[in-house]
Amino acid sequence: MIKMRGNSFQLYKRVPRRYASVESRTFVWLSLHTDSKSLAQNKATGAWAQLVEAWEARLAGDQTDALKRFDAARELAAVRGFRYMDVGRVADLPIEDFLSRVEAIPINAGIPDRIEAAAVLGGASGVAITVSAALELYWTLAADKTLGKSADQLRRWKNPRIKAVSSFISVVSDKAINEITGDDMLDFRGWWMERIAAGEVSTNAANKDLIHFGDVLKTVNRMKRLGLVLPLSNLSFRNGEAGTRPPFTAKWIKEKLLARDALAGLNPEARSILLAMVNTGARPSELAALTSDCIKLDCAVPHISIEPIGRQLKSPNARRFIPLAGVSLDALRSLPDGFPRYRGSSASLSATVNKFLRENALTETPEHTLYSLRHSFEDRLLAAGVDERIRRDLLGHALKRERYGAGATLEHMLKVVSKVAL
Repeated sequence: MIKMRGNSFQLYKRVPRRYASVESRTFVWLSLHTDSKSLAQNKATGAWAQLVEAWEARLAGDQTDALKRFDAARELAAVRGFRYMDVGRVADLPIEDFLSRVEAIPINAGIPDRIEAAAVLGGASGVAITVSAALELYWTLAADKTLGKSADQLRRWKNPRIKAVSSFISVVSDKAINEITGDDMLDFRGWWMERIAAGEVSTNAANKDLIHFGDVLKTVNRMKRLGLVLPLSNLSFRNGEAGTRPPFTAKWIKEKLLARDALAGLNPEARSILLAMVNTGARPSELAALTSDCIKLDCAVPHISIEPIGRQLKSPNARRFIPLAGVSLDALRSLPDGFPRYRGSSASLSATVNKFLRENALTETPEHTLYSLRHSFEDRLLAAGVDERIRRDLLGHALKRERYGAGATLEHMLKVVSKVAL
C-alpha cells in the first residue's frame, strides 16, 4: 500500500510475523522519494523486497552458528549499500565514509540496532570455523576442481586432503582456523620432521600433506572472504632425491613377463591391461577406462583413443591416439569391449597386479611395479632415437615448446612403435 505523506508517497505495510524477533515495528513507513503515484507504485515492489531481504539477513544473524552470522552480516551490509569490512578496516575509512555507515544504522527507541551495526561497522565475529568444519566447506568451495572426475578419481582426490586435516587435528587440535598460530604450524611441521628423520615418510610426502592442508584453509579463507592472515608460509621441506620407478628391461619383459603361462594366474582383464601397457606406455588408469568405442581394431591402423569419458584426464596432453602392435594388439583383440571390472577402479587394478608380480618373482627389483612398464616403453623409444615430439605425443606428456602442426600421423606412429614393440 502506498500513501501520500507530506510531499511524497510512502510505502505503508504490516510487518510479517516471521520477522517480529528482528523488527520491533508492527507497520513500516518507507519514503519512496517521489510525488508521482505511478512512479511510487513501480518503486514500492523493489523497496519491499529490499526490506524483506534485510529482515531475512537479520534473522540469519540471530542464529548461533558463527559462519551463518558472518555471511548474514555480509549480506545485510550489501543490502544497506556497503561492502562488509572488519572493524579495523572500517575504523581506517575516511571520516565521510565512516559516518555514512553510522547514519545507515536503524535506531529503535533511541537504541542503535546491534545486528545492523555489526553488519555495517564490521563487528560480526564469524570466523570461528574449526579445521574440520573448514574441510566440509572446502568440498563445496572447491567443486570446480572435481568437475569431470569419476567416483574413483574423486575418492583419490579427497583422501589426501582428509588425511592432511586429520594429521593436523591429531597433532595440534581441531582449532578455529582464525586461532591457528605460527607455533601451531611449526609444531605440525616438527611432527613431520620427526617422521622423516625416523625414515617413516619422505620429504615429498610431508610436503604434499602441508600443501593439501594449506589449500583447504586458504580456499575457505578466500572464498568465504574471511580476511585472515594464515601462518602457512615457509613450511615446506627441502626435497631429497626424488624417488622414481625403475623401468623393466626389454630382456626381463621378454624372458619373464612374456614367458609361457607367466601371467596365467592373473584374471583376464588385469593380464590384458598389463600386456597393453607393454607397447603403448599408457597409464593403467587410462587403459582401465577404455570403452569399446575407444578400442579401434577394425581400421587401417588399430589403435586406442584416450578420452575423458566418465573421468578426468591427467592433463590436456593426455588426450591422444596410440597405435597398437605386438602383444598389446593381441591383448586388446582378446577384450575388445574394454575392462569393466577395473573401469573406475584403477587403484584396485594396480594393487592386484603388483601383488601378483611380487608373489610370483616377476619384479626385476623390489622397486618395480606395473607402472614401470610405462617407463620401459619410454626408454625403448629413446634408445631407438625416436623424435621427442612423437615420444611426448605417445605418452601424453607436455612439450617444452609450443606444438606446431598436427603431429605425426597414426601410420607414422605405428612404424615407430613397431620398431620397439615386444
